[in-house]
Amino acid sequence: MAITDILEFAHLTDEDIEAFGRELDAIRRDVEESRGQRDANYIRRTIALQRSLEVGGRLAILCSRWRPAALLGTGLLAASKIIENMELGHNVSHGQWDWMNDPEIHSTSWEWDQTGPSEHWKRAHNYSHHTYTNIVGMDDDIGFGILRMTRDEQWKPINLLQPAANLVLALTFEWGIALHDLAASKEERGVDPWQVLSEPNKEFARKVATQVGKDFVFFPALAGPAWRRAIGANLTANVIRNLWAYAVIFCGHFPDGAEKFTMGQFETETHEEWYLRQMLGSANFHAGPTMAFLSGNLCYQIEHHMFPDLPSNRYPEIAERVRQLCDKYDLPYTTGHLPAQYWKALRTIFKLSVPDSWLRRTSDDAPETSSERRFHGPASAVVDRVRFDPITGRKRGLRSALQEARREARRAVKAHTPAAP
Repeated sequence: MAITDILEFAHLTDEDIEAFGRELDAIRRDVEESRGQRDANYIRRTIALQRSLEVGGRLAILCSRWRPAALLGTGLLAASKIIENMELGHNVSHGQWDWMNDPEIHSTSWEWDQTGPSEHWKRAHNYSHHTYTNIVGMDDDIGFGILRMTRDEQWKPINLLQPAANLVLALTFEWGIALHDLAASKEERGVDPWQVLSEPNKEFARKVATQVGKDFVFFPALAGPAWRRAIGANLTANVIRNLWAYAVIFCGHFPDGAEKFTMGQFETETHEEWYLRQMLGSANFHAGPTMAFLSGNLCYQIEHHMFPDLPSNRYPEIAERVRQLCDKYDLPYTTGHLPAQYWKALRTIFKLSVPDSWLRRTSDDAPETSSERRFHGPASAVVDRVRFDPITGRKRGLRSALQEARREARRAVKAHTPAAP
């Protein structure tokens, strides 16, 4: 099941974790002290690019009489929405650019191009998710209240529908997030969820009216006789943005190696252990500069979870130092190609839609989850063997322990497999 003792699981001592935390604090300090004009230029160029793409896309949709030009306009509009959602709305709302003291590019004033109000999202995401990351029973982003993504959640018959629910969530991701954040806002403010005229409902209704009115009333009206084409283009651009945002988020939170934790772990957690939980509970995917930009640099989800308020354009350099720390402390650095990471998340969605009794692996050693209990009992000898390299005497940690545990599991399967006649 979920991890109850993160230090035991990570094969770290108290001295290890204190040193680990100091080195991560040093990374934060170095980036904060070096923020400057190049970072400000980056975010301003990004805003200019996003707005240019939106204007060009909408003009092409409104003024074109030819289908290829309308398709080009739809593509430009989709790109502008992706950039606004991922690299601007998400990151600005995290306070990554508050240090500039620019009232336009500030977490308190930015309202993103998405159905849900930014204020609702900041309550549910910035605080709840980033404080309680992957803690079962505290982080509502584990499956977004729709999908069962860990065996720590009891299976229910409705989970049989989650492959279909996952498809609906992907296509309507902005609405799923908006409704999820609305519920979180009501709970945080102590509002009766069935109170129709509550303040959270009014805020949500105003944002929906603004968003739907812009994309499906105002701009189609400007298109005149081509209003159907304008509605179709806006709908298509929104769906493309939804699918991309969904894929990026799921690849960062749900592939194998993104661990889950118990509330007991959180109750005694130190600052340094918080860093470790963020690292072990997140996953990256490989991306070149263009894909990284379009993902809001959330291909560096590990770095984002450890430093959510540092400028996203600095994540590549932070990642180099984080990987060096993983090598130093023999910790896994969960990453892979985007299709492979998404496949692992999708496999978990399908697998956990059925009762646990139908599954072959246990809840402590399944690919999608792990815990310190996988090293108990007969496996404890594995832990002892990997604490120190028998040849070099160098301390070895979780990465080596997991590799050795997998080898032991393969040996056990082979030993119990009847020989071919």
